[in-house]
Amino acid sequence: MTPAHLPERLTISLWDFSWYTRAGAGEPYADLDAAFAETVERGYNAARICAAPLLTFGGLGLDPRIAVSGLGGAPDGGRYGRGTRWYDVPGGYEIDVRERLFELLQAAERHGVVVVLASWEYQQSPAFAATPDWWNAIDAVPLDDRYDVLAASFDRMLAAFDAEGLLESVAFTELHNEVDFSRVPPFADRGARAVEWLEARHPSQLVSASYGKPPHLDMASVSPAMRVAQFHIYTYGVLDALQQRIDLRSEGTAGFPNAELRSLLVDGAPEFADYGRPESWRMDATVITDQMVYGYDFIDPAKWDAWLLEHYPAHRDEMHREMAARITGVAEWARARGVPQVIGEGWIGYTPLFGGFEEGAAGLELAEHGIRTALEAGAWGMVLCSNAAPHHPMWSNIEWQQRMNGEILAHAAQAAV
Repeated sequence: MTPAHLPERLTISLWDFSWYTRAGAGEPYADLDAAFAETVERGYNAARICAAPLLTFGGLGLDPRIAVSGLGGAPDGGRYGRGTRWYDVPGGYEIDVRERLFELLQAAERHGVVVVLASWEYQQSPAFAATPDWWNAIDAVPLDDRYDVLAASFDRMLAAFDAEGLLESVAFTELHNEVDFSRVPPFADRGARAVEWLEARHPSQLVSASYGKPPHLDMASVSPAMRVAQFHIYTYGVLDALQQRIDLRSEGTAGFPNAELRSLLVDGAPEFADYGRPESWRMDATVITDQMVYGYDFIDPAKWDAWLLEHYPAHRDEMHREMAARITGVAEWARARGVPQVIGEGWIGYTPLFGGFEEGAAGLELAEHGIRTALEAGAWGMVLCSNAAPHHPMWSNIEWQQRMNGEILAHAAQAAV
């Protein structure tokens, strides 16, 4: 099912696009060797990244050297996205992403880590550049041609890695992250053909895509072209209940923010209209909304966590059942097709940067339930949590990560006996 040179189990840290958007002086990925050393210290053997194939090998006339700016300056003197996860990018430096990509693969090899290659480019990556060139170039690609262009880009990338002797550091390749939540067409037709074409070009490699929400009740609708069952297992439960009350993820809501959201904001938060929004092209280049940016930038994390903790008991059993059902549904689909299952993201959902619910006792219990369920279902790889990476506060909980990664790898060893 998996190439012999790869680990029996993948314990994955979700580095996403942050390895190049948080690489300024003093930031988590400024020193790749240090970041990999910390990753290995915590027990991981894999990192999942946005390899930015359209920028680095897309043949679209783009310069792979970009100025990183984040979402831009806000009218209060701060930065848009400062209270969010992944979007809290201060920027202020230039980086050659293609050159850095080779440095990352070389560092991964030195530290015994394999890398999952993906693209977030039709979901958010170009929004952090100082100019819209990257976004304009990839947005100009006709919708129906985007999988073909992605496949051709990865083809050139994998060939370049092979020429440098780096191909064995690649765990597998995803045409794109969360094809159901990105600006790409439905995967089943053109996406499936692009996967088959790329795999034929690189027969030693596993090629797939990933889904943000597996159709676990209708897995027959998923294309059998996927060579890795890479599905994300989020069980929103209590988080969804809160988000529905505060209408955080919508756009253009009359009267936003409502009273429920106002009750969770920090004292002195500006009015939504006064705060404004990032430049229009940045919002076009990402799937988040201006209401999310405002809300997360001014949420009081203590109030947010208190609401979730108060209401979690009413949702706990449902969330545990839902998580198990999704994992099991994907595992059965993978087993029937003889492909490995990977959970590249999980477990609760998108929370404020300094919210601690998922990192606290309730969230860790839920994560452990997901990890152990996935192990029993035979998953090849999994994250401990989407927030367990160098650019998140959860990275500081070294003991828990070591313990859970140890459990994953011990389970792999037992299964091999």
